[in-house]
Amino acid sequence: MLTVVLLAAVALPGPVWADAPAELTGKGLAPLDWAIIGAYCVGTIALGYYYSRRQTSTHEYFVGSGRMNPVLVGVSLFATLLSTISYLSMPGESLGKGPVYLASLLALPMVFVVVSFVILPVYMKQRVTSAYELLEARLGYSIRMLGAGMFISLRLIWMSLLIYLTAKALTVMLGVGPDWIPWIALATGFVAVIYTSLGGLQAVVITDLFQTLLLYGGAVTVLILISMDLGGFSWFPTSWNPSWDTQPIISTNLSTRVTLLGTLLNYFTWYVCTAGGDQTSVQRFMAVSDAKAARRAYATQLIVSVIVTLTLGLVGFALMGYFEAHPERLPAALDLKKNADQVFPHFIAYELPVGISGLVVAAMFAAAMSSIDSGVNSITAVVMTDVLDRHGWTPKTEKQHVLTARLLAFTIGATVVYASSTMGAIPGNITAVTTKTANLLTTPIFALFFFAVFVPFASPLGVWAGAFAGTATAILIAFSGPIFGFVTSPSGAKLDPISFQWIAPIAFAVNVAFGSLMSLLLPDNELGVQEP
Repeated sequence: MLTVVLLAAVALPGPVWADAPAELTGKGLAPLDWAIIGAYCVGTIALGYYYSRRQTSTHEYFVGSGRMNPVLVGVSLFATLLSTISYLSMPGESLGKGPVYLASLLALPMVFVVVSFVILPVYMKQRVTSAYELLEARLGYSIRMLGAGMFISLRLIWMSLLIYLTAKALTVMLGVGPDWIPWIALATGFVAVIYTSLGGLQAVVITDLFQTLLLYGGAVTVLILISMDLGGFSWFPTSWNPSWDTQPIISTNLSTRVTLLGTLLNYFTWYVCTAGGDQTSVQRFMAVSDAKAARRAYATQLIVSVIVTLTLGLVGFALMGYFEAHPERLPAALDLKKNADQVFPHFIAYELPVGISGLVVAAMFAAAMSSIDSGVNSITAVVMTDVLDRHGWTPKTEKQHVLTARLLAFTIGATVVYASSTMGAIPGNITAVTTKTANLLTTPIFALFFFAVFVPFASPLGVWAGAFAGTATAILIAFSGPIFGFVTSPSGAKLDPISFQWIAPIAFAVNVAFGSLMSLLLPDNELGVQEP
């Protein structure tokens, strides 16, 4: 729908296009762009307020009616995982590094089989608010608290990084310095936290739908406008660009940044672990009626992921073709390879016509908010269910319970906005930085569920040992360069001794192997039955 509106704007004369030349040109965001962005923000807050007036219980606040439309839930699952980070990193990766990461889509059919027919039937037998309630029955209270604690840490880091990278991209668009990042982060986080804390999961799911349409429409519009400017699809690469990295099918050198095999293993592990251990995913599965509906929701998520990932990869190719055809429009400070992540934000602000820029920037806000809202709502559900309710620290009335959830959501969001100012210390492009943070705890969290469901001899002490070993392995791989020293590639680039693409598969393997061994050596279940 958004793309149709944008195409109509291109085809018809009007105020937005009256002063625009035939080529794509611009001077940054204009008042009309800011008006569009402001209208979008006000609209999302109004939607949150609308749903807040319809809620009477925390069950509705966290999982909606329990019979939500699986297609809507699937789109929301997608929007949660495709944030501004993905919106910027995918074009930047295909533009500056090469297209091999798109091969990750080949792993999705197997991901669907494992999640839909192995994990979901087990999970959907339980109707829980927090995924980590499932851990206590098998492995005890301490493992439930371990899972909840790791999830909260993971999502706090993820959302902080998300807000920071969104704010950093917007500084490129606004032409301001990095000292503006905290203020932009405050504005972005404020809107997302307000409508999330008011409206709960129903507001999150509905806004995720609009946000997905907006961000996808923005990407398609960029492709259309560049194709119009270049007179066709001449931007599509027909050979390997000399500026791209070497990306072999397989390599015995673990420092090779991206390989086809590593990409497949990394994404397969990440998707399965996220679906099976992340509260943001499990919470949405619980919002539908049964396992069949949950499978439909997950199939929707993967289908939308394929479509949008391919589109964003094409955006990277189109940007490369556009600036190779118009090198004078690329500032001297931006290099297509070294600054690939900043090329898309620059194009949005300085090359798109007035009005279109505002819509695409609104899409970036949408992508950020779709992850912030889900993260805040999920963390609130875990804190309320696994900490406050579990220990009997609950308000006397349901109305007070809902109010407590909203206040807690707002507090969590404010904490994330503040923590975002520390994220600039992590080195690497967006793809590398994201993997180095998001995968640190994703696999250890899912490993807890793996032990609970698939390892009958698992003991709490063994699971604790496995979690420690898996997390330590993830950290050592993620920061292997600073810890052990960087290696120099043939092109002169500094690389980690072990590429970030191996974090998830190796950390999960170590976690399961060490945890199983220690469960056999330490079968004591005393830790598992310990009560608060």
